[in-house]
Amino acid sequence: MPALIFDCDGVLADTERDGHLPAFNIAFAEFGLPIDWDDATYATKLRIGGGKERIASSLTPEAIANAGLSNDADDHADLIKRLHARKTELFTERVEAGLLPGRPGIHRLIAEALAARWTVAIASTSAEPSVRAVLRHAVGEHSYAQCHVFAGDIVAHKKPAPDIYLKVLADLDLDPSECVVVEDSGIGVEAAVGAGLTVLVTVSTYTAEDDFSHAAVVLPSLGDPGRPFAGGPLRKPPTFAQPGYVSLSDIAHLIHH
Repeated sequence: MPALIFDCDGVLADTERDGHLPAFNIAFAEFGLPIDWDDATYATKLRIGGGKERIASSLTPEAIANAGLSNDADDHADLIKRLHARKTELFTERVEAGLLPGRPGIHRLIAEALAARWTVAIASTSAEPSVRAVLRHAVGEHSYAQCHVFAGDIVAHKKPAPDIYLKVLADLDLDPSECVVVEDSGIGVEAAVGAGLTVLVTVSTYTAEDDFSHAAVVLPSLGDPGRPFAGGPLRKPPTFAQPGYVSLSDIAHLIHH
């Protein structure tokens, strides 16, 4: 049975600049922390897999001391957990408000794959409530109910480690040669390729300069008949059935190429 596996952030929706970044900064402010990530700083944080891990990278002893907080190891871990939970709430509110629409092609391609009885899964190291909110708004309730969601702290190591993709393969009993992953980042490509998977990249806001050398094809987006991607394929295009957007037959071609 063929399978189509999607990352969430940057793939289902371009969530980082208008979703996660402001949610992080509001959470930092609410907790009284002297941390405010600008666009350039956040771009570097995205090289770290996982929101808790990104928070931890900025919670230096100096930042904690300046905020008058305890640097005890248990207190530190609890602070990260509470901060990330609040950030997830803030992010989900932005999704529910309709501020982060699905990217071109996501609704169409997932519906087509499900109708063709393909397995469709989401594999993300973001918090599960965030992933489910983005997915529901990107594809609608009917498709959402048929997708498998793998997210949050369910594996030992986050991307670029292959753990999340290996878990999807094992839990759903999938053959890697029958799967295509849609990713948007270099660390996502590294994770998927490490699990033996074929990768199609749709570049997102912060990832244009990432290393996609191991991806099968790199595109501006999946496109739609009424919303074709501009500029054509960026690298190693398959033979597309239609110019300007990816069809399910194009995905099948990647599997059997």
